[in-house]
Amino acid sequence: MPDRLQPMDASFLSAETPTTPMHVGGVAVLEPSEDGLDVAVLRRRVEQRIPLVPRFRQRVRSLPAGLGPPVWVDDARFDLAYHVRRTGLPTPGTDAQFRTLVGRLISGQLDRSRPLWELYLVEGLSRGRVAVVTKSHPALVDGASGVDLLHVLLDDSPATADAVTPVWRPAPEPGPTELVLDAAVDLVRHPTHVVGAVKAGVRGAGRLLGTGTGLLMSARPAPTSPLNADPGRQRRFACARTDLDRYRRLRSSGTVNDVVLATVAGALRQWMLYRGTPLRSDSVLRALVPTSVRGGPPAAFGGDVGASVATSLIDLPIGEPNPTVRLTQIAYAMRAHAEPGRRVGADALVRLSGFAPATLNAMAARAASGLSRRLFNLVVTNAPGPQRPLYVAGARLREIYPVVPLAAGQSIAIGVTSYDGQVYFGLNADWDAVPDVDVLAGLLAESIDELTEAMV
Repeated sequence: MPDRLQPMDASFLSAETPTTPMHVGGVAVLEPSEDGLDVAVLRRRVEQRIPLVPRFRQRVRSLPAGLGPPVWVDDARFDLAYHVRRTGLPTPGTDAQFRTLVGRLISGQLDRSRPLWELYLVEGLSRGRVAVVTKSHPALVDGASGVDLLHVLLDDSPATADAVTPVWRPAPEPGPTELVLDAAVDLVRHPTHVVGAVKAGVRGAGRLLGTGTGLLMSARPAPTSPLNADPGRQRRFACARTDLDRYRRLRSSGTVNDVVLATVAGALRQWMLYRGTPLRSDSVLRALVPTSVRGGPPAAFGGDVGASVATSLIDLPIGEPNPTVRLTQIAYAMRAHAEPGRRVGADALVRLSGFAPATLNAMAARAASGLSRRLFNLVVTNAPGPQRPLYVAGARLREIYPVVPLAAGQSIAIGVTSYDGQVYFGLNADWDAVPDVDVLAGLLAESIDELTEAMV
């Protein structure tokens, strides 16, 4: 019989709405080789690699009348042409046009009647570049597969030979009666499975929400902010790129992640002032910040060593004018939330997960959807990646931007990842609530400049 969805997966799916689609994504900008990269080549590469993530050929099926948890079944009508699509810009497309297109692509919900992922090849970018935009539901990304599809498309060399594509035949789908009977028999034979599933869900929620040292110890509401508005159906996307060495030079006052958060805090401060929002010296914005820790379930990041995610609520001191003091306050707050000996460093996380920022972002999305909207103002994730060039079907990966979904009551989310000497920020924002998200993205570079000047 097919696998059942875990309790957290099932509740996560049921809570999703057209205004809060919870898929995570990525925007990969590629420089094709002389042979080019078209949709036929990309589909062939996906067809070769998708056996590594078999869940990506399965869809979710509900039981009649909700008589049991939904199950994963092979999609008998699986069509790679539906999931791997081609779109483009009028050549040569501008960066602004590309960002608008990305916002449109990430806005819509995934089709529940099909496997919960989509991949778009975007042609027509300037300087001969192309892009791959991915959308994957967290139930896929941090479930049995452990990684996003983009993760398994990446190679260390442009000269990777085509592999033999195995023939795939979907398993016969059980009928409604079979599913109900199997659920009933399982309940009779193993009544403790129900209790165990509930306990597992609670334990999983505890890991994600950092019950040991973080969130449940802090019940005070987040400060009122223009960032907290119910999102609509449309999104805007913005991005920024900065030099990783600059963050490394400043980590003597904290970790690289602390410097990233201080950079975000400085940009948010200037953005609020640009908007005319009054700030006091004690003004803060509360960020939901996931951090990888040791001791979680095996292969949570697709590796052999267990890892999990503890999520902290960190007050970003946007009212503090001194960038050095902002960094000191953030580093202190992060240390207060860290369990001694359990934090996983950037190098260890890369070894565990390869290059899968979508995994961390999927877990952050779960935590955000499970918390009251009154407890935080925005989500900020930071997933380190490898510092070497990677390739997709011979095309060199030049830029990679994460896309973190918006939870109910949130109008902006910031995903961060590092790759090949650069730090990449992806900003996902509600179309109506944050029409000036490009301004905030531009202020991120100014913020790290300000911090560097203050500390050098």
